Amino acid sequence: MTFEGRVALVTGAARGIGRAVAAALAGQKAGVVLNDIGPEDKLQAVALELSAATGANVIAIVADVKRYDEVQAMVRQVDRTFNRLDILVNNAGIIRRGSIETVTEQDWDDVMAVNLKGTFNCCKAATGIMIRQKHGKIVNVSSVAGKIGDITSAPGYGPSKAGMDALTKTLARQLAHYGINVNAVAPHAIETEMSAEWPPEKRKAIIEAIPLKRLGRPEDVAEAVLFLASDKAAFITGEILDVNGGFIMD
Repeated sequence: MTFEGRVALVTGAARGIGRAVAAALAGQKAGVVLNDIGPEDKLQAVALELSAATGANVIAIVADVKRYDEVQAMVRQVDRTFNRLDILVNNAGIIRRGSIETVTEQDWDDVMAVNLKGTFNCCKAATGIMIRQKHGKIVNVSSVAGKIGDITSAPGYGPSKAGMDALTKTLARQLAHYGINVNAVAPHAIETEMSAEWPPEKRKAIIEAIPLKRLGRPEDVAEAVLFLASDKAAFITGEILDVNGGFIMD
């Protein structure tokens, strides 16, 4: 796989899965735009690090995916800088812990605003360029919770990811005739800051439930994203690809 000459925008790229995806794309010589809500100095530091390590053109843009005006301004900046946008990876996401008894209305609204509305905002802003090009790849980072419901989080996270899955399939149908593929990956139990919150006994139980008997790495998700963003996946659209060590098989 090579992405030389392609330009990718990765949201939530300051750490975790987003950073791993950005690093993998930069390693394949794509131009990469890192997005996160901030702080700007941290995001710029990641851009400099990836650029130095790979030789790719990596830039950072701070924007809040919940705000369409900020997302639109970011995409316009990408277009001015590169005059193209080939790949959009919607990775920005948040989680809340708890149960139906403890989750608040604000918790629900916050999760929906970032995970689902943020994905919608980025897709809406980016597809204008992709339609102009008659080519594009959108990969949404969903979750196993979107398929089977919340496991370790408060109600809201799973529904936001189920909505992302439905949005993925909707846009796959609507954008196919423009040459735009829209897919998603559905990870489970990845070594990130979210899973770092788990106590040892919970971590052990989760690993025991995974046939491959380990937690996933951000790089495992990044490789799946790269495949769906590549020409090797040209005849795949509307797919929700499990990246979960066999936890669910569908």
